[in-house]
Order: sequence, then structure tokens, then C-alpha cells
Amino acid sequence: MRIAINVPQLPESVQDATVLQWRKQPGEAVAKGEVLVELETDKVVLEVPASDSGILAELIKRPGDVVHGGQQLAVVDTAGTLAAGPLPVAVEPQTAVVVPIQAEQPAAVRQAVTQAMSPAVRRLLNEHGLEPSQIGSNGGRITKQDVLDYLAQRQSAAVAESPQPEIRAKPQSTVCADERGERRVPMTRLRSRIAERMMQSQHTTATLTTFNEVNLQKIFDLRNAYKARFEKEHKVKLGFMSFFVKAVVEALKRFPIVNASIEDSEIVYHDFYDIGIAVSTDRGLVVPILRDADSLDFGAIERAVAEFSQKAREGRLSYEELTGGTFSITNGGIFGSLLSTPIL
Repeated sequence: MRIAINVPQLPESVQDATVLQWRKQPGEAVAKGEVLVELETDKVVLEVPASDSGILAELIKRPGDVVHGGQQLAVVDTAGTLAAGPLPVAVEPQTAVVVPIQAEQPAAVRQAVTQAMSPAVRRLLNEHGLEPSQIGSNGGRITKQDVLDYLAQRQSAAVAESPQPEIRAKPQSTVCADERGERRVPMTRLRSRIAERMMQSQHTTATLTTFNEVNLQKIFDLRNAYKARFEKEHKVKLGFMSFFVKAVVEALKRFPIVNASIEDSEIVYHDFYDIGIAVSTDRGLVVPILRDADSLDFGAIERAVAEFSQKAREGRLSYEELTGGTFSITNGGIFGSLLSTPIL
């Protein structure tokens, strides 16, 4: 039986998504629950699993296509057999990029290598039309740096092999080849939405920035005195973010108006403390929410922050983890900033 793989129902605030990359190709076996395709929204990357086991028979949508909730993405043949005739391919012939695959490398090995790679690595390979077999690795598992090194080497080789422009010298003057260039890279949906929301915020909110200097020497001393014991007990390093979260919660308790929001003509006071923690990723800035921060101890806060950072880098944050914050904080000091003027 041939079953359809559809776009899952998107949250109310998300109108559409973009097909990022296919984890499987037509003709490959898929298991129930196995991720088939990644969809990029303006907040998170959604992984769409197979609803049943079988063979991926047809791709309806290609990488880069914009899709809406309920639209068909692919067809899976649960009988485990393929219909006669050629299968549709994910790219048109005139735009297809053919890359060599090592003949001695079995398909099962290539599949295992692909599944072991992180989402960032798979995304890079997909964007540049590369196969895992083209990339060398130091420890057997391909890393993002391995792919970047390969791309840099390929670019250097292309520059070296390209014909050099003819330079005609003028009398009493020296003419040098113009080495300046420019590159155009499409923005991810996340970066595009960040830019849109920042401009909207600048036009619809009254922004005020104030700076106060605080002596953190006692915090430094306290952290240095207990960080080894803390890590041994809680299995996570003691950073400064837990101190910042505790300080913010205490301040919001003393000044509830700062933890409030405006809806129409009313001020809504929030008697809970869901703190947004800004996290920088390769795709852009995201702000996962630390729920009920006032009830968490230092260990729980540090573990949550570490988990948020890991999931953000891997594109595994859910919509629920990105909505509903009452107050957000960020630490610009890790980028060397002395003062910052953040935009809502």
C-alpha cells in the first residue's frame, strides 16, 4: 500500500515551512518513526518521521520548496516493493549535480555514515551537493570542520586552476588585478524573521537603555571556591548564567511591573518567572524559555542552560521551548562586549 507523508500541523503562529533536506532518497528502505525530511521554519527545524515502514517511493517536494501544514511531501510503499518504471527524482535534470561515490562503499555503509552525522553537517553537505564519501575525517565521523576544510581546499584549487586575467601595463604605471569579490547567500528563515521582528520592534515599541555598573568580584570568588565541588555534585559546570537568573528573579519579585506585559488597555502582571535565555547558533539567535526559574536551584539552571545550548546548535528545540517567556536575558560578555543595547 502506498501511503502519503504529509507536513505536520504547524503551530498557529507559523504559516509555512521550507524543505531543508531529505534524509532518505527514493528506493531506500525506511523504518516506522525514522526521520525522512527536515523542514525549516522561522523558529525551529522540524523532523518529519515515517508513519510506517516500507520503501520511499516518491518525493513530492524538493529542498527549497515552501510547504504548508497538511501538504504531501512524499510517498512510502509499505509493501516493500516499487512500482515499475523510473522514479521521480528530487532535482530536475538540467540542475542536477552529479557527484562521484566510491564504488566499493556499500549503500548500508553510506547510510550508516549519514545517520551518524549531526544536522549541521548534513545541512552543509546538502547545500553544496556533496557526498559523505568525498569528505575526509580524522576520527571516522565527519564533523562540520571536516566539511569546511574540504570546501576551503576545493575553493583554493579552483582559484589556482582558473585562467588568470591578462594585465596590460600602461606606460609609467602599474596595474594590479582586482581581487575583490562578493558573495550572495540566501538568509535562513530564522535570520529573515529575526530581521523582520527587529524592524517591527523598532517601529512599535518605545526603547530605553540604561547602564549600571556592578562589582562581581564576590561572584567570581564564590564560583572559584565551589566550581569543582559543584561540577562533581551536579555533573555540570558552574557558570555565571545561574547567578544572573537568580538575580533577575529576585529583581522581578521586588519590581513586578518589569515582569508585566501590556494587552490592549490592560497591564497583565505575571506571577510566575519564565526566563528567556538568549542562545547564539549558526542559524541565528534563539531564546528558549526556562520555566518557573524561581523554583530551580543552581544545578537545575546550569543543566537547563547547557541542554538549551546543545539542542539549539543541533536544531532540536521545540516550539513549546521557545514560547511564553516573561523576561529575557543575554550575556554579551562572551562576545567581548562591554555594553549592549539589545532590541526586543
